[in-house]
Amino acid sequence: MGARHSILVIRFSSIGDIILATSPLRTIRKAFPESYITFLTLSDYSSILEYHPDVDAVLTLRRTPSIRYHWRFSSLIKEKNFDLIFDLHSSLRSRFLLLNYESQIERLKKPRWNRFLLFQFHYNQFNDDFSVPVMYHQCLGSLWAEGDTVPKTLLKISKQEAKWAESILKRNSVAGPYVVIVPGAAWKQKQWSVDKYAKLCKVIKNNFGFDSVVIGTKKDRICFEIAEKVPEVVNLASKTSIRESMALISGATRVVGSDTGLAHAAEALGIKVTMILGPTSKETGATTILEDSVCIESKDTWCRPCSQNGSSPCYRSSQFCMDSIKTEEVHNTFVD
Repeated sequence: MGARHSILVIRFSSIGDIILATSPLRTIRKAFPESYITFLTLSDYSSILEYHPDVDAVLTLRRTPSIRYHWRFSSLIKEKNFDLIFDLHSSLRSRFLLLNYESQIERLKKPRWNRFLLFQFHYNQFNDDFSVPVMYHQCLGSLWAEGDTVPKTLLKISKQEAKWAESILKRNSVAGPYVVIVPGAAWKQKQWSVDKYAKLCKVIKNNFGFDSVVIGTKKDRICFEIAEKVPEVVNLASKTSIRESMALISGATRVVGSDTGLAHAAEALGIKVTMILGPTSKETGATTILEDSVCIESKDTWCRPCSQNGSSPCYRSSQFCMDSIKTEEVHNTFVD
């Protein structure tokens, strides 16, 4: 390899996983400060990495099952002649794109067997210090060894984006400190109840004077249900892009939500998080990074974790892992 390395980092999805991948990006940049780093991801998520100091270019892939499209894209990757490739996704798609590639490839080794034992038999073979950023670092080859520092995640927003957030908050009569609530999740099993979120919004307003700003997509019906129960909540669900949501988060006092991408975005922006965990756990990537962040979880529920992303339907009479978490537990994390 020449003095100026050309490096490709691959992580297609999802929001949280891409954000957690910014931790090894820091390590790669430190090892090769003069390198040109390209990040390959799905076009849906490319905006997350805007202004990132450790990303020189973002290469985007369309979400399509077309084999022809992927074969042509693999030719594009080969033309770029990267010196070093870090495949942090290690999927059929990423392997197909790198077929017959001659450069050095460091590929993520997923702990599939450990996950199987954990989800099916609740037999935990993971190390106590396991986390997704650590798992990503384990595929960096000689750049990282067990026991080395694992950098925090990092995202950046522009001054213009911060001003936009200020203006939208002002238009919604939010003039003082506020909390961002991210109640939605890809799977309903990861969502805390509407009634508990509604109660939390009322309590933090009465006790601390904090306004609550709810963000999510139009599919997150829970956002609208919370706003119906607490009209004073500022519901911006479906009204913001990923970047705009990040801008709103960057000015918040705290972010409260499930194990979701925007909760990880908050920590990458330096904002403390209260993460409410149900069917997932740190062995599935559901954990906080910042010292002042807190994970609220039902540690006495024997059936959790039950799946990697919370997609498995609950087979018990009640979803105890979520139902047992009280509003007071979450509210208490606001007390320094």
